[in-house]
Amino acid sequence: MTTAGIETPERRLTGLATPLWEDAAARPGHWLLAPHALLLASGSLLGMKLPLGKVASEAGIPALVWAGIVSAGVVLMLLPTQLTRRGLRLPGAKVLRYTAISALISFIIPNLLLFTVIPEVGAGYTGLMFALSPVFTLLLATVLGMKTPDRLGMVGIVTGLIGATLVSLTRGVSPEAPALGWLLGAAAVPVALASGNVYRSRYWPPGAAPNALAFWGHAFATLCFALIIFGTLRALPLAELAAIKELIAVQLLLSGLNFPLFYRLQRDGGPVLLSQVGFVAAAVSLMAATVFLGERYSPMTWLGAAIIGAGIFATVTAQRLEARRS
Repeated sequence: MTTAGIETPERRLTGLATPLWEDAAARPGHWLLAPHALLLASGSLLGMKLPLGKVASEAGIPALVWAGIVSAGVVLMLLPTQLTRRGLRLPGAKVLRYTAISALISFIIPNLLLFTVIPEVGAGYTGLMFALSPVFTLLLATVLGMKTPDRLGMVGIVTGLIGATLVSLTRGVSPEAPALGWLLGAAAVPVALASGNVYRSRYWPPGAAPNALAFWGHAFATLCFALIIFGTLRALPLAELAAIKELIAVQLLLSGLNFPLFYRLQRDGGPVLLSQVGFVAAAVSLMAATVFLGERYSPMTWLGAAIIGAGIFATVTAQRLEARRS
């Protein structure tokens, strides 16, 4: 008799439903839905968001507006599915409360921080701050008694932390380093991300589908951004937005593809594994900022990025071994 679909105490503790790779084990291509594949895909899409945010800022788009565009992409991508399956009915009070709180601490606060500090510290450096989120997530998950990685997974986290620390130190002492306040603002990003990672897993509504939670969470975030924009800016910068309409289309697509994967990873991998999208996003954003935006970093910074890459490899290997044991 299989245990797939049975809500064990461990799954209740971590807020997980039946692992997706167990549900998909008999289907061709199911490995694409395994946690390690979701980790790489979601992290890569997330890493591309940061260089796009810098280009938007240089085009005169306020951080508030661009953060709203990121959430709007998820809503637009998932709207047809929600209309088809549920007729866009409002979920229950528990799910609404969950999505509102998770949107605030997972999307609204982190994205406002991100797109505010990117023009000052660079897309590559801001992306590398994502690599610190697994450490804070692990700390919170351990304090709350949630599931933590095995030894190899811990090696991956520690290795990634060493790489992120090296990058931060080399960036902070470089001649063109930004002011300390901007660096501290960037450092607040992983703390906010970690809080959201743990909250979403610990309080995941029983039986809730990842796509539904992603849709309602970002619908709430989009509404909040719209209210703040019109309450502070009074109007959208339409001329500036029209000038970068292709960039907006790319961002809408990337965020619409990313967050359904992100929520599936949250459900099937738990908060600590999810947080390690930061390692992938860090490497991708650093490379993209260098290739496409002309940002330049010292050899020691690239050494730190290579160490982060080793941490990603250890993390993915640990997850694949765990999946085989399961």
